[in-house]
Amino acid sequence: MTRAPVRVLVCDDQDLIRTGFTTIIDAQPDLEVVGRCGDGQAAVDLARRLSPDVVVMDVRMPVLDGIAATRMLAGPDATHPTKVLVVTTFNLDEYVYQALRAGASGFLLKDAPADHLLHGIRTVASGAALLDPGVTRRLVGRYADRIRPAGPDPADDVLSTRELEVLRLVAEGLSNREIAHALVVSPETVKSHVSRILTKLQLRDRVQAVVHAYRHGLIE
Repeated sequence: MTRAPVRVLVCDDQDLIRTGFTTIIDAQPDLEVVGRCGDGQAAVDLARRLSPDVVVMDVRMPVLDGIAATRMLAGPDATHPTKVLVVTTFNLDEYVYQALRAGASGFLLKDAPADHLLHGIRTVASGAALLDPGVTRRLVGRYADRIRPAGPDPADDVLSTRELEVLRLVAEGLSNREIAHALVVSPETVKSHVSRILTKLQLRDRVQAVVHAYRHGLIE
């Protein structure tokens, strides 16, 4: 049985980028662009009408910026949360940080190769979070002082020694493959550990896991 394509809404205020993303995405048999728009409010309206699987969202846009739009679509008050993949330029780290806190499932840099965009859409659509490891290290390192320490979390006691080790490496920005190499285990084993960590700590994704680790002193 053929699986239905992942339905994507592309939102960027530059027509050239919208066209480029659409061309790249529609060339894939498992992906389909169902709508395009140039501002955050239009993204919110179209997403609520079209119910896409993933919204590819720019940050700086007219009418309503991508951060506010992401919060409306994926934030805690969203009635029917939509998965959002933020794309941004290199010098917008603070905006990306805010977008992730607003509920985005991940982010990519606009100068990333086309296959990274496609991988990002598929990853977010599957329910996982996408964090560029290198950018994660820089981003969290730069804004870690804004995460208010909450002290040790009693919930951490439910994690095994290996799960705590994996959580610390996730917080350092390592990918599953890098963690697997460091711990000399398979990527599939790491994926299972991460899944159990999120379940035990009632976290949505790796973004929340990173914040949790910093907030509760598991990483400095």
